[in-house]
Order: sequence, then C-alpha cells, then structure tokens
Amino acid sequence: MLTTHPFDDDKLREECGVFGVYGPQDAAALVALGLHALQHRGQEAAGIVSFDGQDFPQHRALGQVGDIFGSETVMRNLTGDIAIGHVRYATTGERSLRNVQPLFAEFEFGGFALAHNGNLTNAMQLRRQLVRRGCLFQSTSDTETIIHLMATSRNGSVIDRLVDALRQVEGAYSLVCMAKDQVIGVRDPHGVRPLVLGRLGDTHVLASETVALDIIGADYVRDIEPGEMVVLDKNGVQSLRPFQQTGSKFCIFEYIYFARPDSFMEGHSVYGVRKKIGAQLAVESHIDADLVIPVPDSGVPAALGYAEKSGIPFDLGIIRNHYVGRTFIQPTDKIRRLGVKLKHNANRHFIEGKRIILVDDSIVRGTTSVKIVEMMRDAGAKEVHMRISSPPTSNPCFYGIDTPEKEKLLAHRMSVEEMRQYINADSLAFISLDGLYKSLNHAKRDGDMPQYCDACFTGEYPIELTDFEATRSDVAYIGAKRA
Repeated sequence: MLTTHPFDDDKLREECGVFGVYGPQDAAALVALGLHALQHRGQEAAGIVSFDGQDFPQHRALGQVGDIFGSETVMRNLTGDIAIGHVRYATTGERSLRNVQPLFAEFEFGGFALAHNGNLTNAMQLRRQLVRRGCLFQSTSDTETIIHLMATSRNGSVIDRLVDALRQVEGAYSLVCMAKDQVIGVRDPHGVRPLVLGRLGDTHVLASETVALDIIGADYVRDIEPGEMVVLDKNGVQSLRPFQQTGSKFCIFEYIYFARPDSFMEGHSVYGVRKKIGAQLAVESHIDADLVIPVPDSGVPAALGYAEKSGIPFDLGIIRNHYVGRTFIQPTDKIRRLGVKLKHNANRHFIEGKRIILVDDSIVRGTTSVKIVEMMRDAGAKEVHMRISSPPTSNPCFYGIDTPEKEKLLAHRMSVEEMRQYINADSLAFISLDGLYKSLNHAKRDGDMPQYCDACFTGEYPIELTDFEATRSDVAYIGAKRA
C-alpha cells in the first residue's frame, strides 16, 4: 500500500508558489530556478508557460521541479523572453494534470496564462453561474473561474478584462499572469498571500518570496501592496490601483511555518520573527529543563530563540532524514509503526536522562506530537515538555492553505490540558496571540481590527466565506427535512 508519510499528514499544507519574468533571455530557465526556491510551497506539480514572440510554449507535470524541468529537451522548447511558472499543492481541485498551472487560454486578444496562489471563496457560486451561461470548464480548480470571467467580460484589453473578473471574486489571491507583451502581478485587496517585485539588470521579476529572487541574483525592490496590480512590459513597471482599499490582512502563518526562513516578508526577516517567537514563548511559559530540542526542520529558529532567552542549552535531539519522499510502502501495521523513524530519529546520546523541551511550530491533528513525545521517552528522556510557536490551531483556513476539517483539529476538540494528556507530555504550552503579535513588533493584537489574518486561531475570517456558508446552509436544510 502506498500512503502518505504520517508526519506529512500532520502539517498544514503549503499553498502554492508563483514566479514570473519579463525581458531576459532564457526567461523559462530563470523561472525554473525560481520555482526551485519555492518548492516548499508546493511539491505536487509544477508548470511553466513562456512566449517566444509568436507562440506560447508550455510544459506542466505532476512531481517536483527538478524532475520536471531537469530535462534539456523540456527546457530547450520553452523559448522566449517572457515566462511565468507555478508550483502547486492542491487546496481546491483534484490532484490531476488538468489542474496543474499556469492555466492557459486563447482569447480574442491572444494567449493568456495565469498562475494563482490562494483560494477563492465564492468560486463554486461563480462556477455554477458561468456553466449556466454556457462556459465549459476544463479543470476542477477555482483558478479557472477567473479565466471564464475574463472570457465573458465585455471589456476589451487584457488589463480591463482581468480587473473586471477580479472584482467579481472573493477570497485570497496573488496572481502572476502573462500575455504576449506583458507580465501582470496582482494581490487581493487584503493582501493575504505574498507577492514581491524584483529587478534583474534591466528586467523585472515577480515572485511569492524573496528567496526566489536570491537564487537568480535579482535584487528585491518591494512587496506588491494589497489591492495593487503591477504591469511589467517594455516600458518598465506600471502600478495600478483598480480595487477598493481595505485593511491589510497578511497571513500570519507565513511567519510561523510556510515561508522559507531566509525570506523577507512585509519588511520582516522570517528567520528573525521565528527566533523572536521562540524568545517570547520562553518568557510566557518558562520551565526548568536541561535541553531545548527543535522538531526539525520548522521548529529550529523558534527553538534557538527559546534557548537563548531561557539560557537552556540547545541541541539537535532529533535527526531528520532528508531523503525520504512524501510516500513510502507500508505493507503491515508493524512496518507502519516503524515507518515513523524513516523521517525522524532520536539522538539518544543527548536525550537519555535529560529533562527536555521540544519546540514545534504547530499542532494540527496531534499525531506528530504523539509520536515525537513517544520517541523521546523511548530514548530515555526524564521529562518531556512541549512548546508550540503558534497559538492553538482550532479553525480551518479557506484562503489557500489545506487544513483538515474543523472536527479533526485537535485544538478544536480539546483544551490545552486535554491535549497535553493526549500527546503524553509533562507540560504543554502555546504562544499567546498577543505574544505572537509582539514578535512582529506590535504591542498586542489590536482587538477587533487585527493587522494580520489569524482566523486559524481566532475563527475571525476577514473575507466572506460564500461557498462554505452556502454549503453549510444546504446541509442544515437537508438535515431539517430529514428530521
């Protein structure tokens, strides 16, 4: 039986990554490099579309970037000085080739490609309307809704059609789009998902994170602002403000887990923020212990911050095997249990007889925490304390992160004490919401007007959940009829 690794199943899934360039020779090769740097945002599939002055060469496949674009034959066919790319982890739509982005369509004005990071919260409603109007969908992705809204728009230019389409959608989106003579970047009015602008010589680059600029030697220019549209063409960079301004609600979980630690987001070093979170966690929930141990790899910066603030030594008490894929063979229950050690193993020499503090970024279903605590006890730990660098994750995300249903989130079903008992730790503590904001240089969470989207902790969703509410109403209606 081929199955998902048990540790992978207990993490919030990265959403997607986008990258686009206008102007350089071998544009597709630069995009492929950029996608390598964004691989952490989606390991399911990847695609690139380019423009060579006449045609739109393109290649999409399931798998990881190096496997897909490591072929000279593939890259030789992706000619041109304009290109965009996408790495995908499915938050909506099935895992199949037809959902791999960038999506491409031929319009009256010519070819158009679109790559999307985020999730549209009214896509199902719009899809039903478009199907009734005669639109034929080729995928199950919410992103295709934008294509059909553009196709049915009465506006003429690429920009006007895209603006018309985006004014009808709700949800979170950072888009990188391409037509024959331009690359377009857009962030939703709340700026939930990241998008940055870079410069490479006389050319310009758009990417989900600054690390993707680093890999091609591009300079960071600035973040695309919430509700902003930028157009890259032969005249340089044009900034448009076609959407009504709202307060920024950048995803706070980008700082905790999703972004690469060597990225800068909204003016913050991700690594620096994670260390500050760890230090704040030590202030809020200090306990005497012999060793601070990160749950690799995402727990490392917070664990370093915790150790520095508390004065407790830091060490790698868990060693991660980086050569295990997302799936492996589990023929029997016994092998399934042993399979946990394929990815993590206890560094027994440093654990035995010690009081240890484990630092991790989150608890989702709780299965990872149970196994890690058990592993530490089997290695001879005297005490096992768990510290989490996020508040309890008690609500699902609808804005581009694949989270379990609410009922499957451990923090939704249990109190902190019940969770402690469930994972069999001697103590368990999460950073407070105000402490998390303090780590981002805010005194505290600003009441009813938070500076970030923190709905996964609070249940306060800044953007309407049209499809979810409609589905919930339908279920309630069916239940009432059956009763």
